Amino acid sequence: MAENFIPMTVAEMVEAVTEAPIPFRITAFDGSATGPEDAEYSLEVTSLEGLSYIATAPGDLGLARAYISGGLKAHGEHPGHPYELFDSLRDLYDCVRRPEAAEMVDLVRSLRHLGALRIQPIPDVEQTSWWRKRLVQGLTRHSKERDKESVSAHYDISNEFYELFLGDSMTYTCAYYPSPEATLEEAQENKYRLIFEKLRLKSGDTLLDVGCGWGGMVRYAARRGVKAIGVTLSQEQYEWGRDKIAAEGLQDLAEVRCMDYRDVAESGFDGISAIGILEHIGVDNYSLYFGSLHEKLKPGGRMLNHCITYPDNNPRKAGAFIDRYIFPDGELSGSGTVQKHMQDAGFEVLHAENLRFDYQRTLHQWCVNLKQNWEAAVQLAGEPTARLWGLYMAGSEWGFEHNVVQLHQVLGVKLLEDGSRGDLPERMWWSV
Repeated sequence: MAENFIPMTVAEMVEAVTEAPIPFRITAFDGSATGPEDAEYSLEVTSLEGLSYIATAPGDLGLARAYISGGLKAHGEHPGHPYELFDSLRDLYDCVRRPEAAEMVDLVRSLRHLGALRIQPIPDVEQTSWWRKRLVQGLTRHSKERDKESVSAHYDISNEFYELFLGDSMTYTCAYYPSPEATLEEAQENKYRLIFEKLRLKSGDTLLDVGCGWGGMVRYAARRGVKAIGVTLSQEQYEWGRDKIAAEGLQDLAEVRCMDYRDVAESGFDGISAIGILEHIGVDNYSLYFGSLHEKLKPGGRMLNHCITYPDNNPRKAGAFIDRYIFPDGELSGSGTVQKHMQDAGFEVLHAENLRFDYQRTLHQWCVNLKQNWEAAVQLAGEPTARLWGLYMAGSEWGFEHNVVQLHQVLGVKLLEDGSRGDLPERMWWSV
C-alpha cells in the first residue's frame, strides 16, 4: 500500500532551499509563514500563479515575473522605490542551499501536487512587440530592424509616463551633480554642459548626437550656436524632441531624426556625443560602431562616449530580467574594452572618468519622482509596468552604489594626418 503523501506548505518549501535565518518574513496564500517575525521586510506569495513563476524560472526572472504580476508582494517598501529590499535580497541569495535528495523529491512532488509546475502565461508587459517579432521572424541580432524593435520596446511606452519620473529635463541618462544638493534638472543641465565643454564646441561648430533620446543634448548645443543633429530609433522620442525644438524656436540649428546612426549621410562633424547608446550596440559591434563614427568626424574632431560599464572587462548580458523586460539585446563590458575599441578605430583617448555615484543619485531621484507620481503612472501605463520600472530603477540604484555597474565617459580625438591634435590644449580644458 502506497504511503500517504502530505504536500509541503509554501513555507516548508522555502525552508527546504534556504539556511535559517533568512532576512524576510515570508507568508503565503496557503496560510503558512516562515522567517523572523520581527524582520524589517516581508514577502507575500499571494497566489499559486506567483509560486509557479518562481518555481518554473528560478532566480531573477521568476521573482520579477511574480512581483510584476502581483503574485509576490513586498511589504515595508513602496513599489515605486523598493530600494532597501535589495540588501535583504542579496542576503536571501546567500542563504540559498541545495536540498538533500529526499527533500528535493518532496519539493518537486509538492509543487506538482499544487499545480505550481504548470507554465504560466508570460506577463503582458514582457510580451513586447520586439519579443513577438523576434520569435516570428527570427531577426538577426543587432540588425537595423531588430535594433529598432528593441529600442521601441523600451522607450515607446508613452512620453507622458517618462515625464512622471524624468522630470522637466526629459533626460534618461546619468546626470552630473555639481553638488549633492543639486536638483535633478540642474544636474542634467550640468551633464550637458560637461559634455559640451569636453567636446570643445563653440558657435558655428557641428555636432552629431547618436542615441539622442528626447533631444536634450541637441537643444543644449543649438542654444549655444552649434548646428546639431540627433538620431534616435524611438518614434515617441523623435516626435517629442521635434516638437520641443519647434517650441523653443531652434529649427535653424537643431534637428532630430528617427533613424539608425548607421544611416546618417553627413560627415565632417566637429564633435560627436554618444550618451547611453553603446549599451544597445553589442560588444561584437564595437569596432564597426567606433569606426563609423570616427569616419564621420573631421580631422581634429572629438567624440565623447558616455555609457554604463562593468567593473571588469568581461562582456556579458545583464541577465534574463534585464534582457526580457528592460533592454532587449543589451550588453555591457568594462571601460577598458570601450577604450581599446576607440583606440583601434583610430581615436587617441584623452580622458576617461567614472561617474557611478552620479548615476546612483540620478536613479534615486527618478525613483522618488515615480513614487510621488505613482497613481498617475499606474493610470497611464498599468500597475505591472509601473512596478517594473520601480523595481528596475531601484535595483540599478543599488547596483551603482555597490559597484555592480559603473558609468564611464571616455573622450577621444581624431588626429590630423601628421599625428597632431589640431588646436586642442595639452591639458584638461573643461570645468569639473
